[in-house]
Amino acid sequence: MINFAICDDEPHMLKEIAEKLCLYMKEKQPVSYHMDTFSDGSSLLDSSGDFDLIFLDIQMNAPNGMETARILRERSYRGLIIFVTVLKECVFDSFEVQPFDYLLKPLDDGHFRHTMDRTLQALKEQKSSTIIIQKGGSCEVIRLSDVEYCEVQGRKIYIHQSSGKVTDCYEKLETFAGRLNSRFFRCHRSFIVNLGCVSGCAAGQITLSSGGKIPVSRLREHEFRQALLRFMKEREY
Repeated sequence: MINFAICDDEPHMLKEIAEKLCLYMKEKQPVSYHMDTFSDGSSLLDSSGDFDLIFLDIQMNAPNGMETARILRERSYRGLIIFVTVLKECVFDSFEVQPFDYLLKPLDDGHFRHTMDRTLQALKEQKSSTIIIQKGGSCEVIRLSDVEYCEVQGRKIYIHQSSGKVTDCYEKLETFAGRLNSRFFRCHRSFIVNLGCVSGCAAGQITLSSGGKIPVSRLREHEFRQALLRFMKEREY
């Protein structure tokens, strides 16, 4: 089951996005889905829905789409956000809230379908991409999308998750890094960061979307910035 939310203060746009989404998902049967619609950011923020993807209009009455997205991220929302806007320049103000894509008004059918193709693939990878941590006779399965960063202390690796949970294991960092996917970057001899959780970098410090900070070594800072740009570019239209 995929849970969608559409938030737009223009009734005709709310209806248009909903119709396009229903038509697209009808072709993807037997994939099941549920859809909720909201006419403003406040009602979306007040909802208790656990959404996999949110279509979010940027230009709305307060809180606008950008502010609504910031609040969602501050609440540790890890789902996908697709901004809907008439202003392409807004794209450059949205880095910190980690949007998955953008749809420009008026909506283009081809672009909508391409975006949804990428979205379903991303959701599939998000749900299936995991790492198994073995500890003695037990094991723990962790979704890679839930991992913010990994840190080495002594002989242990500490896996910090977006929920605040920390899991530790005994493993060499080089071996552990080989089990991760391309969204992870070794930014320091003792740290690996999930590029999808980065909101900025300055003065040798990486700022995470959760507000935390981890170091990036001087020798790896340029390579880190290049990796981050590539990661973000893959999500552009």
